[in-house]
Amino acid sequence: MGPSTILYSRMWTFLFLYILGINFCQADNSTQMLYAKLIIDKSAIANITSILKNFTCNNTVVAAPVMTTVCTNGTGSKECECKLHHRWNDTFCQSNPKCCGNATCTLDKSADAKCVLNTTVTITGSLRLQGSTYTDCLEDITNPKYAKCSDGLLTKMKTVYSTMWGFDFLNITRFRIGSIIADFKIIIASSIDSQALISNSVKIGQSLSASLNMETSGLVNLKMPPMPVPYGATNQVIRCTTKEDLKIYPQWSIINSKGQYDITTGTVSTVHTSSRTNSTVNLSNVTELWNGQFSCIYHQTGNCTTSGCTVNMLHKASAQLDVALLPNIDVFTEPSFPRCKTENDILQAKAKCEISNSTEPYNVTWDGGLKGQLETQSGNILVYTTSKIIICAHSTSVDTTVCTFTNRLGNVRQATVRFNIISVNDKYCPAEGDWEATKATFTAVLKCKNSAGQRTRKCDLEGIWRKEESKCVNFDLNNILQNAMISGTGLGALEKNAESIFFSLTNATQNPQTINTFPNLNASVQVISTMSNILTNHGVNDTTTSNNFLASSSNLLDGSLGNSWNKPNPESNKSLAEKYLQSVENLIAISNISNDSNLTNLHVQTCSEDKCTNTVFNATVTVKSSGNGIVKTAGFKYLQDYLPNTTHTFNINSIVVSTTTQRGKENLEITLKFPLLTERPRHVELQCVSWNYNQSKWTDEGCKWGGASNPDECTCNHLTSFAILMSRYPTEIPYMTEITYAGLSASVLSLVISLLIELIVWSKVVKTNTLHVRHTAHVNISLCLLVADCCFLASSQPEIISEIWCRIAALLKHFCYLAMFFWMLSLSTMLLHQAVFLFHKVGKKTYLRFSLILGYVCPFLIVFITFLTNNGGAPGTYFCLETCWLVYSGLLKGTIYTFILPVGIIVFINLFAMIVVIMKLLEHRSTEKSHEKEIQAAKTVLRSVILLTPIFGLPWIFGFATFSLDLTAGPVTLAVNYAFVVLNAFQGLFILLTTCLGDRMTREALLNSFRKKAPPTISESSTKLETTTKKS
Repeated sequence: MGPSTILYSRMWTFLFLYILGINFCQADNSTQMLYAKLIIDKSAIANITSILKNFTCNNTVVAAPVMTTVCTNGTGSKECECKLHHRWNDTFCQSNPKCCGNATCTLDKSADAKCVLNTTVTITGSLRLQGSTYTDCLEDITNPKYAKCSDGLLTKMKTVYSTMWGFDFLNITRFRIGSIIADFKIIIASSIDSQALISNSVKIGQSLSASLNMETSGLVNLKMPPMPVPYGATNQVIRCTTKEDLKIYPQWSIINSKGQYDITTGTVSTVHTSSRTNSTVNLSNVTELWNGQFSCIYHQTGNCTTSGCTVNMLHKASAQLDVALLPNIDVFTEPSFPRCKTENDILQAKAKCEISNSTEPYNVTWDGGLKGQLETQSGNILVYTTSKIIICAHSTSVDTTVCTFTNRLGNVRQATVRFNIISVNDKYCPAEGDWEATKATFTAVLKCKNSAGQRTRKCDLEGIWRKEESKCVNFDLNNILQNAMISGTGLGALEKNAESIFFSLTNATQNPQTINTFPNLNASVQVISTMSNILTNHGVNDTTTSNNFLASSSNLLDGSLGNSWNKPNPESNKSLAEKYLQSVENLIAISNISNDSNLTNLHVQTCSEDKCTNTVFNATVTVKSSGNGIVKTAGFKYLQDYLPNTTHTFNINSIVVSTTTQRGKENLEITLKFPLLTERPRHVELQCVSWNYNQSKWTDEGCKWGGASNPDECTCNHLTSFAILMSRYPTEIPYMTEITYAGLSASVLSLVISLLIELIVWSKVVKTNTLHVRHTAHVNISLCLLVADCCFLASSQPEIISEIWCRIAALLKHFCYLAMFFWMLSLSTMLLHQAVFLFHKVGKKTYLRFSLILGYVCPFLIVFITFLTNNGGAPGTYFCLETCWLVYSGLLKGTIYTFILPVGIIVFINLFAMIVVIMKLLEHRSTEKSHEKEIQAAKTVLRSVILLTPIFGLPWIFGFATFSLDLTAGPVTLAVNYAFVVLNAFQGLFILLTTCLGDRMTREALLNSFRKKAPPTISESSTKLETTTKKS
């Protein structure tokens, strides 16, 4: 007899069938799969199989038995294999995973090995029962009540499910609380009809008023690529098929080291479903992310007609994609920089290669025959080390070794470990705290504690430590960033990934103190930027996602994070703030934002009307354009302080406002009204700008400022982010400084000459009281103007003189200019007195006392009171530090009006006096000759008043206009300023030419003095005037 053979077959001998056939019937139309085990001679297999035929017994049809498993005994073991169209059963696979997928398996002789048909379907499920009928099923399994309850429920279930062709097995595995839940398992040995399975389940649910949740395996098949799959492999196809049309399309999922994800079409995976029975996943780049269990799932439900009945059916196929992984390697040395103190030293240094914990059984080797070992395994990190002997006498400044990781397929990944040796004469930074001694020009690296990333510190050329640079990121933020980077690969539905990421980011940024570092802010902005790029072609339709995105964006603009924003980002050409603005602006444009959002640091308002007006942080944006669509406006608090300002002459003076729209860009007009952060000083230009992402700077292209009349308004013809810039300096008038210096210099020289002339001709021309008053006034006016002009020259550059000197200059100019006008007033009042009271004689001393009081006491009182009532001459209230002159704060506001109002009154009185005197002179034309001298004297004084009034009054009329006009208003303002400067600066020259050289008596007296001739006793007009005066 040949070697014995164990044969597992689905067969019955007539004897077995007759005995057992009376016991397997579950219902009138039930079926049952039975297994028999025969130990026969191998040569008898053919005879046995030939007599196993279909037969009928007592109206029971018995299908022909089929051989499923063949085992051949060996020495101490047996070798088993599944017959064609059979596979190892699920229970056997769980206990012997190495045999799954292989036709042949070597086992112990005592092992129970059994194959089942490939079409065998295993069903696991739970039955939730309502009411108290089956409460005894929760008793102890030794309790008879439990057995009765369990057997009763099992019988009811078998009565229904045993009617399915190929029914093999049904068992209740356990009962548990939650109402009453019965977990069960069913095995159907042949292909099943999914609709029949659902129909039977509905029967069970309706008869028991129960809900069923079931999952099948075997109805859906997965075909995997050859394994293990090489790391980085492309075009790897996983196919899901069913023989039966389940009337629905499948869903793909994967369980990997990061969790469970739905599989969708993304940058790596492509899901293609050609029909309801055929679906594939194509992977373009296989990495550790795809190393996991793939599942193809069909979800069906049953239609129950009674209350309490529900049926949910999952048809599922799962298989492991085994990837031959390759690691990411981090290298370190210990110590970081081996130091040779003498040339005779022999050092031992350790090289470390660190990788993340992995299921891949790497073979790790080191070059040069070095022996390595797995030193530590802490958490998710594996550390492989080797030792290196360094002989200082023969070593170079750099030594290396290479660690090589080889996977199951022979693929390798290497990393070079560099030993940067500090030689005897090398400069180095000594150890300090956590930092080991570091070679000059090198950078020391440390792992972050309790966070992801590294800390670095540069040792400069001279061996001096520089400031530590931290790249430490909170673990939460780092995980969010990693998830954001893979959110578009196809691991999970993109919309769900976005919702999860922004929800996590909102929570992670809720407390600003936990993210108040540049690396944390950079990671947060990187999350927003990554999601913005991924979602650009998909949009954000979920309102919750939009709200979380806006909330996290607002959190990042918290005022306490300012210092962390302003640090430069060496890894990017764009600033952190620019990346943030561009990403948020794009996300707002593609998001479904139906309601206005007024968060602490970010306002978003929407509008869909023809003419849209949105208001954010009191900034109003009005959009006029053709077409339909939503206009979205966002206002960013504090962001203006973080965006780089490449201009050296302008500062940003408003919040940043962004506007996007779905409308057409034809005939687009945007009007913005900004609340200015700092009130615009007079003559300071504002600039309406938008952010240019290509040039990474503010530009005024396409925008126009509203001007001095509307300083907070901008008009633009394009969409982007807008702001207002304010010039750091007032608008300068071309050549104004040169004109001022030339005019004042000429005036000072003219006034000096004028005073010298008065000194020369005084005794020759001052012969009467009237002329004495006139020339005295002329001398005092010239002196006041001379002092004022000198003060003006001395304070022409206020930025280089002290505050006290600026205050003194303002005081003197205030007093001298007022005194100058009050002396003019004394002349006009004297003239008016003489014209009205022609025969009333007033003495010279009386006129002089009156003129001194009017010319100096009155302006002194005005200046003194103004000084005291403005905080003792405080800067900003009494005088302006930028000009060393009085303050103008608006209409009838500011100390400038203590000058303008007296001057205006004096000019008005002078004009009134001139009109009265002229009228009086016209009345006295026909008077007797005895009054002719008085008339001539009056004409002389009148001429002085007529000349001096425009000389002094007209410039200050233009001066007042310069206070009310803004230099940014246009060319008219420039013309007024030029007129004021020219007339004011050359006042001394005008006095010399008009009241001094223009006076015939003074001119003749001066010429006579130069000719060295004896001067005439008095001119004819003077004689007549004196005679008239004596007579009077």
